[in-house]
Amino acid sequence: MTETSTFVIVGGGLAGAKAAEALRANDFDGDITIIAGEDHLPYERPPLSKEFLAGKKSLEDFTVHDAGWYSDSNVDLRLGTAVAEIDRGTRNVRLSDDSTQRYDKLLLATGSRSKRPPIPGSDAAAVHYLRTLEDAVELNSALREGSSLAIVGAGWIGLEVAASARSKGVDVTVVETARLPLLAALGAEAAEVFAGLHRQHGVNLRLESNVGEISTTSGTATGLKLDDGSVIAADAVLVAVGAAPNIELAAAAGLDMGDGGVLVDSSLRTNDPDIFAVGDIAAAQHPFFKTRVRTEHWANALKQPAVAAANMVGTHTEYTELPYFFTDQYDLGMEYVGYAPSYDRVVFRGDVAAREFIAFWLDSGNRVLAGMNVNVWDVVDDIKALITSRAAVAPDALADTQRALSELGG
Repeated sequence: MTETSTFVIVGGGLAGAKAAEALRANDFDGDITIIAGEDHLPYERPPLSKEFLAGKKSLEDFTVHDAGWYSDSNVDLRLGTAVAEIDRGTRNVRLSDDSTQRYDKLLLATGSRSKRPPIPGSDAAAVHYLRTLEDAVELNSALREGSSLAIVGAGWIGLEVAASARSKGVDVTVVETARLPLLAALGAEAAEVFAGLHRQHGVNLRLESNVGEISTTSGTATGLKLDDGSVIAADAVLVAVGAAPNIELAAAAGLDMGDGGVLVDSSLRTNDPDIFAVGDIAAAQHPFFKTRVRTEHWANALKQPAVAAANMVGTHTEYTELPYFFTDQYDLGMEYVGYAPSYDRVVFRGDVAAREFIAFWLDSGNRVLAGMNVNVWDVVDDIKALITSRAAVAPDALADTQRALSELGG
């Protein structure tokens, strides 16, 4: 690429910042512009429901780069700016102020937004969603000792906020339609662990329950009314029922869509050779799994940009990382690696009751699809090796703590 080339990144989160960093690391010396919707420097989102709410980290601790990095790296970071339209014919993006920005290559890193289900009362005061720093600041102000919080949804965000709230002495009730928290993400065997964890810490889990409406008084939420007629009083409500990828811009531009996101190949390139997509919106062809994988996890925002950047400057490479995510709730720290949309059985290794174990998801041929280590550390590489070996492993051997993981699967 010549120094007159212009690469535009749409999205000012972790993925956008890491993409700019990777382009410079790949010796791209052209112009880089980041179009960032928020007014803050790009930051990581996981701490919003974890360390930030728990008072352990401030924004500076999870800001990707300071302001000086963007100027020193000659990156034009346009905060508080949105892209209204992509004109693929002229290779221009039209911004919200009707100005245009030309691009030679375009990277879409538009992320996700909180889902907002049509629950009556969901727009009342004291109803919270958690996606941005402002959301977290507002929610944090509501988490006062002795207050009460009702959470709609027992997914990762809902449970992490529940843990942070309980650490502050907040009374917490979680309402979930499924029979267990995290059931869709982990399956029943591992989900039971998280149900027990939260009950032990005083969370009232209302499972297999549906919210009929958010009750209000004078425009302010006062709790939840469930379909069974029961009422949960609360000083604040958090709606945490998942995320919706921001794919409207890509769809309007005529890019191929599917699997809930923007279709990209293993190089993270869309059907337009000059446009790439990473992070939450990218439904990427995965060389190992031989299928498209789209996950809304921090690891993709962290690692996919390096692959996209290399391909943008003409160095062909593929994104081969296994899906990875983590959580911290109370005294439980967990890492999960792999991909198990369906599985045959789960094998536990270690002390499940003490929450010091590894869980393995196996297919019918006893091949490891995914693994989750709970309060057991430095084993992710061994779990990855078991997955990528595609070797059958005897369940008894996986469960045997006397057998080194590195010796299995060979």
